[in-house]
Amino acid sequence: MTKTASQVKDGLSFGPFHLAAGERLLTREGAPIELGSRALDILIVLTSSPNEVVSKKDLMSRVWPDVVVEEGSLRFHMTGLRKALGDGKDGARYIATLPGRGYCFVAPVSRPGSPPDNVPAVAARFPHANLPSRLNRMVGRDDDVLKLSAQLNASRFVSVVGAGGVGKTTVAIAVGHHLIETFSGAVLFVDLGMLGAPDLVTTAVASMLGLSVQSDDVTPNLIAYLRDKRILLILDTCEHLIEAVAPLAASIVDAAPQVHILATSREALRVEGEHIYRLDALAYPPDRPGLTAAIVQTFPATQLFVERAVAGGARLDVSDAEALLIASICRKLDGVALAIELAARRVESYGLQQTAALLDQRLTLLWLGSRIAPPRQKTLQATLDWSFGLLTEVERVVLRRLAVFVGHFTLDAALVVVTSGTLDRSTVLGAMDSLVAKSIVATHPVGAMMRYRLLDTTRAYVLDIGIVNAEAADLAVRHAAYYRRWLEQTGIEWPSLATGEERAPHFAAINNVRAALEWCFGDGGNADIGIGLATAAAPVFLAMSLLPECHRWSERAIFALDDAALGGLDEMHLQAALGVSLMFMRGGRDRARVALERSLVIAEERGDTLDQARLLGPLNMFHLRAGNFTTALEFARRCSATAATTEDSVAITLAHSILGISLHLRGDLAEARAELEAALDRGPRAQRTTTIYLGFEGKVLARAILARNLWLQGRPDQAMEHARQAVEEAAAMDHSLTLAIALIWGISVFLWTGDLKSAEAYIDMLIARAESHSMTPYLLVGRGFKSEVAIRQGDAKGGVEGLQSSLQKLHAAPYELLTTPLNLSLVNGLSAIGRVDEAIALIGESLSQVDKNGDQLYLPELLRMKGGLLLQLSERDRDEAEIYLLQALELSRSQGARAWELRAALDMAMLMAERGEIGSARELLHPIAKQFVEGASTEDLNAAARFLAALR
Repeated sequence: MTKTASQVKDGLSFGPFHLAAGERLLTREGAPIELGSRALDILIVLTSSPNEVVSKKDLMSRVWPDVVVEEGSLRFHMTGLRKALGDGKDGARYIATLPGRGYCFVAPVSRPGSPPDNVPAVAARFPHANLPSRLNRMVGRDDDVLKLSAQLNASRFVSVVGAGGVGKTTVAIAVGHHLIETFSGAVLFVDLGMLGAPDLVTTAVASMLGLSVQSDDVTPNLIAYLRDKRILLILDTCEHLIEAVAPLAASIVDAAPQVHILATSREALRVEGEHIYRLDALAYPPDRPGLTAAIVQTFPATQLFVERAVAGGARLDVSDAEALLIASICRKLDGVALAIELAARRVESYGLQQTAALLDQRLTLLWLGSRIAPPRQKTLQATLDWSFGLLTEVERVVLRRLAVFVGHFTLDAALVVVTSGTLDRSTVLGAMDSLVAKSIVATHPVGAMMRYRLLDTTRAYVLDIGIVNAEAADLAVRHAAYYRRWLEQTGIEWPSLATGEERAPHFAAINNVRAALEWCFGDGGNADIGIGLATAAAPVFLAMSLLPECHRWSERAIFALDDAALGGLDEMHLQAALGVSLMFMRGGRDRARVALERSLVIAEERGDTLDQARLLGPLNMFHLRAGNFTTALEFARRCSATAATTEDSVAITLAHSILGISLHLRGDLAEARAELEAALDRGPRAQRTTTIYLGFEGKVLARAILARNLWLQGRPDQAMEHARQAVEEAAAMDHSLTLAIALIWGISVFLWTGDLKSAEAYIDMLIARAESHSMTPYLLVGRGFKSEVAIRQGDAKGGVEGLQSSLQKLHAAPYELLTTPLNLSLVNGLSAIGRVDEAIALIGESLSQVDKNGDQLYLPELLRMKGGLLLQLSERDRDEAEIYLLQALELSRSQGARAWELRAALDMAMLMAERGEIGSARELLHPIAKQFVEGASTEDLNAAARFLAALR
């Protein structure tokens, strides 16, 4: 049912406008807009039913309820309304005309407390959704959108193929909006026009999905992520990267049955499963006698021309004579939408007659020189030539310089990069305004910030216009310098950005960073500038989980350092970034350690305590991963002492977190808890987090380890609550490495408490995330946990095989952080299938490793399990078994590990009961079980309660 104006009396907003219908007031950014009474009525009616077609008859009856008016009056007031709104200018699109049907308000409308009407609430389930707003009103493309939507639903993989400027991107975005509810908001738009290198295609898609990029070939992990997802993936502007896009698209279609791909390209991808949709130019009037204005205006090409000309300020009363001119222009432009829009924009300045004459002259000259080119390409090239020729010299210079940007850029970036000694800021600003007005530079609002970009065809055209080497180098230097400042000031905001829409500007900026780095380290570039840029980019690449790029550019910059720069700040930061990226990509290899240690030596020589603290953290993590727990604790203590001399909250949080985990693994639970709680008490997570130099969020690590600590200290309910909260916080960050860390430590809590249902759910999440993010060690740990669950559910043989395989690969990595608890699981499995001797031998090896490496947290459990295994031997040595159980009890008490103490006490009580010492068994177990004031339903407490009941 159509809403009434009274339903919008509280006001609504669209674009920069706010409409208060009850007050009959329209404002733009707070300033009142003068609008005629009838035009305002039209706006109220249309906005009360956004995205619904209102027929002309219905519209006139509601705006003029007691008066009979001609349709011309409606058109007159509609023209005034569109002019007041700036409809069609700078990419703004508010009111669509549907020939023969009526009008539709198509801009996103929001009311207080509600999302825009055209954004489904379900989109929140897919935080990476980044579909751009509908572009300028499409003319003559409704059938294309409907046909493409149907074909995409049926065949899953469709390529929209057509000439440059024909409107492929516009149609693709419209299809995305048409299908957005079908895909529950899961629509990802990937603008490949911003990429210059084929090897970045998969990385671009993966990073936009929030995937960690930890290897040079991320395709298998992207496929693994997409395998069970229902997503509409729009790959826009593929033609210059077809060799990379084609196999990727084919792989996705083959392996991910619920993913649908819509590609746009000037040529087909030519792969299995692809369905081609040829997007022809807009239909235009034939060259034949008897054409009238009424006939001419039924063609989409001429409708577009008239709309764009009027939106540009031209006054057109389309008579039969003018209609013939418009028809002639559209024929000469072959109905190419971009060419028509460019030409229509000239009408306000030159008039219709002169526009046609100028176009004739330029096209004729071009045809004489380019007869071998396809007609549409000749026409578009001619239009671009013509448009460029009509620019002032200053506008041409500014446009040529703007072509240095890849994808979207801000006005601030343009002013900084384009301005030079011969071109001041006010001149550049004026030229930018003019280029936008002439549709040479496109605009796109992102929140409160306007973004700009050159259309791909325009940028390619402009780049072909050569400039002297000195000017090109100067421009590239300013471009690199600007994005270095952006990296230092804004790039580190990445961890705080939760949605695809918020992250889109960062992707555009990172593509500019990549382009600048390629220039700096390429032929004719400037390696000195590249070193500084790579230094600034490294922490941002880490925060975005783009580890191969962090590794690549850090290593390249280190090789470019001259003797004077060695030992300086740049080398220190670059070596640190290289070490962290290598650590997570290739495990505990010496190359990572050497890089981190080299960085620390430089920091110590320079006497910078904050940098020392930041480096001691990664070194602690390196040795934890390598299984050198005693060495890791030493680095953690040094980090804590160093951070305490600074006032940097992030460094202090890091110090508390890593000291907390190191103390936890050594079995110092009380001290560990104090450190972990201190890490969480440092206030809310800020934009600058430990991800910028550690690769993951320290607070999430602290909460996950605190969960384990609480379980060991006899607080199982609190432990499970913190474990879940750690996973939720990590998932909200959408940072793959942080989430994997939260899951790994959280899973151990649920396995310990016996909540296998929660454990399995988190294990599946970990395995899926690790597979799709190139995190091999975490994948192996996840599979090890999966095998432990199998053992506990009765499949001991399969569980043993799975654990042995995982452990073998973890040792080879090497990744030893969790091998002791996995060994404990393997011991249980070997025992369950009767291989007790092997289990005892493995316990012996594990005890030796704990003594050597220092992860003494597990020592009470190892001792308890050895005692239990000795009792299973055919020739039982009860005395020796009792010794191990008593040692386990004593050590767990000294650690304050009530959970280990309960397990050891239960086994010891069972041994006592076997010997007939019922009273002693009860006296041992009852007070220990009574210490637990929560977690009555957990596995160990249930077992203790059942045994105590049996002793009565």
